[in-house]
Amino acid sequence: MNLNDIHRGIKKYKQRRRIGRGPGSGHGKTAGRGHNGQKSRAGYSALPTFQGGAMPLVRRVPKRGFNNKFALTVATVNVADLEAAFEAGEEVTAETLRSKSLAKQRYDILKVLGDGELTKKLKVCAHRFSKSAAEKIEKAGGEAVVVAGKISVEVKKKAARQRKTA
Repeated sequence: MNLNDIHRGIKKYKQRRRIGRGPGSGHGKTAGRGHNGQKSRAGYSALPTFQGGAMPLVRRVPKRGFNNKFALTVATVNVADLEAAFEAGEEVTAETLRSKSLAKQRYDILKVLGDGELTKKLKVCAHRFSKSAAEKIEKAGGEAVVVAGKISVEVKKKAARQRKTA
């Protein structure tokens, strides 16, 4: 391979195809649609799942359970993880957890769970705490601060119903 072969045929600004503009364009006559058939007709559209009349894969695969599209994604961190990652007197927030690779994924709510022991005094800010986690943080002399999180659709609907009745 030669150095001048690397970028051969690569153009920075590629011209768009001018379809149906005569034989000189190379895309004239049938305009890249081939000859007869459903796909050559004006107004053709097929569902993305259509498989030529065969039972589509989408319908063949069994569906199981219920998928709640409104459910909030909850990231969990154990008290033992906080013990290992943080020094005494530090503040534990969503940003500090992300920087220490404890809650890197995308989530709506951060919950602290009580697995493990805590000996350091920490100020922990999260959306939710399990009872045991809150007890262990308080017992170590720390503080469990509840941060306002994303409100689920169901909670909003319930509040609207209560306002309507009141």
